[in-house]
Amino acid sequence: MSIEVADQPDRHRFEAVVDGVVGGGAYYEIDGDTITFTHTEVDDEFEGQGVGSALVQGALDDVRERGLRVVVRCPFIREWIERHPDYQDLTAPG
Repeated sequence: MSIEVADQPDRHRFEAVVDGVVGGGAYYEIDGDTITFTHTEVDDEFEGQGVGSALVQGALDDVRERGLRVVVRCPFIREWIERHPDYQDLTAPG
């Protein structure tokens, strides 16, 4: 299974594309140098296959490259960051 993560700024989300099919999205709002993740969803057919984790990691890697700070309102992303301390430096109060 191939998972690619791409930002879709016109849709305000990062998408996980699984073998050519959009399998999930991490929705966000940007204000200046801060990105707020509001919601993440993975299609039922891809749950339990690591798509959500790949989506979050890909999104956060992109955010790091762009020098943005992260505000997390999405429980899935919050829990993922708690389990991956090397991404905790991205978070901003909020």
